[in-house]
Amino acid sequence: MSIDGVNGRTSYIGTSIMGLRKQLDELTQQLASGRVSTTYAGQGANRGFAISLRAQVSSIDAFADTAKNVNTRLSVVNLALQGMIDVGKSVKSAASTSTIVLNDNGQTSGQITAQAAFSNAVSLLNSQSGDRYLFSGRTGDTAATVPADVMLDGVGTRAGLKQLINERRQADQGVGNMGHLTVSSPLLTTTVTSLAEDGSSFGLKLGAVTSSLTGATVTQPAGAPPAMTIDLGAVNPNDGDKITFNFNLPDGTTEAITLAATTTNPPPTGSFLIGADTVATTANLQTALKSSIQTLSDTSLVAASAITASKNFFNPLATLVGSAVNNQNTVPGPITGGTLLSGAAGTDSLSVSFGVGDTITVNGTPITFVASGATGNQLNITDSVQTLLAKIDSITGTTTPSTVTGGVIALHGGDGAALSISSSNAAAFAALGFSGTPSANPAPLRVNGPPFATATNLIGGTSTNTVSWYTGEDGTDPARGTAIARIDQSVTVQYGARANEQALRYQLQNIAVYAAVTTNANNPNSKGQVNALQQRISANLAPQTGQQSIQDMQAEFAGAQNAIKASTDRQTQLKGMAQTMLDQIEGINQDEVATKILALQTSLQASYQTTSMLYQTTLTKFLPI
Repeated sequence: MSIDGVNGRTSYIGTSIMGLRKQLDELTQQLASGRVSTTYAGQGANRGFAISLRAQVSSIDAFADTAKNVNTRLSVVNLALQGMIDVGKSVKSAASTSTIVLNDNGQTSGQITAQAAFSNAVSLLNSQSGDRYLFSGRTGDTAATVPADVMLDGVGTRAGLKQLINERRQADQGVGNMGHLTVSSPLLTTTVTSLAEDGSSFGLKLGAVTSSLTGATVTQPAGAPPAMTIDLGAVNPNDGDKITFNFNLPDGTTEAITLAATTTNPPPTGSFLIGADTVATTANLQTALKSSIQTLSDTSLVAASAITASKNFFNPLATLVGSAVNNQNTVPGPITGGTLLSGAAGTDSLSVSFGVGDTITVNGTPITFVASGATGNQLNITDSVQTLLAKIDSITGTTTPSTVTGGVIALHGGDGAALSISSSNAAAFAALGFSGTPSANPAPLRVNGPPFATATNLIGGTSTNTVSWYTGEDGTDPARGTAIARIDQSVTVQYGARANEQALRYQLQNIAVYAAVTTNANNPNSKGQVNALQQRISANLAPQTGQQSIQDMQAEFAGAQNAIKASTDRQTQLKGMAQTMLDQIEGINQDEVATKILALQTSLQASYQTTSMLYQTTLTKFLPI
């Protein structure tokens, strides 16, 4: 009989021990990692659900990172906007309370404050978050503006705001500081005073006239260019009778000159001496009116001119200037606003008439000529050039009305928009001073000179002769849409900004003009100039009805932050639920695993002992002694 060895019969014990050892290793790994398995295969039937949950958690983490970055940018933007609000308040306060005492540079203490505030405002508009300029629209790698000193003083051959203000002042004051107005007596009259504009687009513009002068006949402004008359007739006015002339200034404000008839000689300021007869009184009225216009031209008009120059610098517009053309009058002369768009030879009409069915197309929108009864974007062929300009302006939405002066038409586009114009009637179009399909992009407006005192219209500056203050991305779409971030699967926030948005631009242009203007202390009207400027700055920096404010911008960014917070809160809850479910699939119960490990260790110990005993068993232990 053969006897088998112990090894053959006990090999199954070794296999069992190896299985127990493998289980112990797996449990030990689970206890160390906290996970049921290091592979999806070991997670069982829920492995697919676990993959989906982990993708969801990763997505939420990515959205959280985006939200954090956007929130940081929004916080910097809000700090900059609040800084702009504070700057505006400080300059407004300075303009309201500053004494009119000029330093050696011809500026008040309030203007010195404005200079520092302007530099601060420019710095705020060039705020960065990381490597992104926040007020440059889509070009986040480009500063939003040129430096503050370049804006004011220019650089090289490019003019800055100060130069444009000086040129505009000369253009608005005109020859002899008369604001492009003429005071005279028409031919063959001795008791009639005529007050007329000279046809320039600069200077003072006539408004309504009110009179209590006894026996006087007043004709309100009319014609192209406008003119009005006062005829004292045969009866002198009474002592204390008054006449008031209202004027429209370039910045949209109005001023009035009131002159009272007096018997006091010499007459006090704001009055004219009643002469021996109406001929003498008329001469005295004209002398007083000229002097008052010159004073107005050297005070309020200077301030209004500076405000307008700053607006034209900071709010670029597309401008098309035609060539000088004449009408077909018996004695041809430059076309005016009153020139008809069609008419017979020998009349004040274009040299070539527009006909029924002709069109003038402005930025793709056609204006059609009809025989009569024009509606919408139609014009009657018998309408005037001024009616055409008004129609063009209504299409472009410009804030600077188009003009015709000295036979030259100057067309202006809307804010930040290009301008193009063409016509189906090339000959009549040429009679307006244009040919082909002229077009222009927005540019800072400046006086078409030199000479400036006799200039008649504005032209667009070029990149070689005028500073462009805004250097960021300039589009016609909403600024918020220039930066978009997805903070959830179905939620995006818009947080872009441009430094040339209306609220920021408007505040900057008013602070800049206050900082830029200098006044000659030797000018007897210097206090009047500064006072008029400060009044306008203070009023302009107050909240403007119907206009975007910086607070409106803050509200929009606050809305973006609220959307981010709501989305983040929701994602936090979702992540918590997803993580809990993921832990249930991938995680372990440490107490249970520990118990299993102890049980396996006990089994292994018993197996090892049994195996050891078996391997120590020999035949001699079973043979009889």
